[in-house]
Amino acid sequence: MPTLSEQITQQLRDWISQGKLPPGARLEEIPVAQQLGVSRTPVRSALQMLSAEGLIEHRPNRGYTIKEFNLEEIMSAYEARAALEAAACRKAALNGVSTEMAQQLRQCLIVGDGLLAKGRLTPQQELSYQQMNMDLHRLLAQAARSPQVQKYIEHINNAVPQASSRVMRWELDLGILRRSHDDHHRIVVAVLERDAHRAQQLMEEHVYFAGLLFRQSYLQQAAQHAAQQGQKKAPQLRR
Repeated sequence: MPTLSEQITQQLRDWISQGKLPPGARLEEIPVAQQLGVSRTPVRSALQMLSAEGLIEHRPNRGYTIKEFNLEEIMSAYEARAALEAAACRKAALNGVSTEMAQQLRQCLIVGDGLLAKGRLTPQQELSYQQMNMDLHRLLAQAARSPQVQKYIEHINNAVPQASSRVMRWELDLGILRRSHDDHHRIVVAVLERDAHRAQQLMEEHVYFAGLLFRQSYLQQAAQHAAQQGQKKAPQLRR
């Protein structure tokens, strides 16, 4: 069972990946401890752990701030994740999966189908879908039965959370989310049918597509921010 500091570390990672703690935001022990209802000691340990991972930065007289990754760094992480998760699916298909693992994978698909059948998702349903997505990708990594591959995938997810399976682009329309979940179905079928080449190819394309969506969203947000800054700096015309 994870220690309290490990639980806090994961909670902070989730907040960062979800955008609740944006790049450049300060992280201070006392406010975080108060928000989580814990003492400062496990929070201090969590911040030190995140700093060692490179997810947050410590600056003299400023404390900790959320690291800001540029687009190139995030896309490189997506590329690495695509290759690793594709390799995991290939291994899972070659080795075959247990009956229990197959049931868990199918259950993830059922949960996703049920949520997307409802139409527009509520905030709570968004969280449920996000959890399903995380669970499915985690199970497929476990199914490879390769601790090393699983470790590398986990490292990327933690080091660059913007490129992890924890990130969902909720501004996208339902059709794109359904396409993504259709990918999940095809990947699971390929793994269960032990079609290693197809499982590898499908997962690589799935993560690559997620990266393209992130890039599109990132550039749109950057353009909007630049436009807003330009409006603020524009001189006022005299009447």
